[in-house]
Amino acid sequence: MDNPFALIVEDDHSLATIYFNAMKEAEFEAEIVSDGKTALSRLAATTPSVVILDLHLPYVSGIEIFQRIRADERLANTRVVIMTADLFRAEPLRAEADMVLIKPIGFYQLRALATQLRQPETFE
Repeated sequence: MDNPFALIVEDDHSLATIYFNAMKEAEFEAEIVSDGKTALSRLAATTPSVVILDLHLPYVSGIEIFQRIRADERLANTRVVIMTADLFRAEPLRAEADMVLIKPIGFYQLRALATQLRQPETFE
């Protein structure tokens, strides 16, 4: 069985690397993109199982990316985990996102979450 694919959309290189390593340890194929424009391009070309999404991104906001994911039938089964330091902007998305986590998020916390994401029946 192929490993599920996680698209990490994060412009902070240090955080993106932590997220990438946590997803890899949970046996995801993972890719990092650092801006909203590239994220939209990759979402048009791939169907990730999970998108780890920051809200504050260059060129296209994470909120717009999130709205496009939710509007795209092809991405209907893609789980979106919003990771942001901006609780004010994240709160309205909480009902539609699969999860909203407020930064800082540690490696072990994300690895545990990623492991749960691989087992959909246990993820809530």
